[in-house]
Amino acid sequence: MRPLVRSSNNPIIMAREIPPMPPAIVDPSSVFNPGAARWGDRYMLMLRVQTRGRRTYLVMAESRNGREFNVWPEAVRIPGIDRLGETVHHVYDPRITPLDGEFLVMFAADTDVGCRLGTARTQDFRDFELVGLGEHPDIRNGVVFPHRFGDRYLRFDRPNRLLDPGAPATGDEIVLSESRDLMNWRPLGPVMRGRPHYWDERIGAGPPPVRTRRGWLLLYHGIATHFGSVNIYQAGVALFELDDPAHLIGRSRENVLEPRKMYELVGQVPNVVFPSGMIVDDFDDDGFAREESPVRVYYGAADTSVCMATGTIGGLLSALDDE
Repeated sequence: MRPLVRSSNNPIIMAREIPPMPPAIVDPSSVFNPGAARWGDRYMLMLRVQTRGRRTYLVMAESRNGREFNVWPEAVRIPGIDRLGETVHHVYDPRITPLDGEFLVMFAADTDVGCRLGTARTQDFRDFELVGLGEHPDIRNGVVFPHRFGDRYLRFDRPNRLLDPGAPATGDEIVLSESRDLMNWRPLGPVMRGRPHYWDERIGAGPPPVRTRRGWLLLYHGIATHFGSVNIYQAGVALFELDDPAHLIGRSRENVLEPRKMYELVGQVPNVVFPSGMIVDDFDDDGFAREESPVRVYYGAADTSVCMATGTIGGLLSALDDE
């Protein structure tokens, strides 16, 4: 049994379904890499929408069933982001964490000195408050844990320390970082590295980790670079200790989702499955995801459309190998 099964309705959101929002968004080129969260009885996606001018906007979409989404007719506004004292060219690839009665949105922000990680908070996905933009000069794939560790917030992130010829900076390790104010983050050290020659040579966190009885379950993306002419983006799972997520317990030897369908193989960036949102339906009274709980994984396909795959917590855990 495959841990994740694609929706028969894929792609669930395409560029033609984004309503016009002149003058900023008219006939966009693509929509992909959504953050996801459950808000009451609604499933929420924060979409990355790209225009013909390669400008990027965040746009909300909502659903009652997690499959069919209505896209809101206005772009997300994060007041204050234009007054940071430096130019932010693009805001994209949001990850959404429910915590302390609100939602934390961690996003990538392209600046003149590299990619930074910003944080905003919201309670209704209409009004957003900017927490700030981190100081790390080049970093991506930040995901905040949905749980406080004493007075600390923890996150996984991916410093961009590798330069491939003709490509943006990237990275091959996931780092655990801590903060007491969501603004200043201190790296605690790498928790997982890429595996040369295999499917996950380059890696980065996908959706925020999920708390299970067995540990923190992380869906991550891996990139196979050794094919020379093309990179292949896939998804895998890893498990970390509950009390100390610096310790890796297990990791999937094989990917759990890879580009196979035409909408994943052909697009702006071919051969891409990029998981960025996951919604878990059922938690026990102590806040742990039940192993039988359904999960919905939302991912970007070929940097062109939004797709969904379904499974269970137990199915994802079954893909793990001991580290």
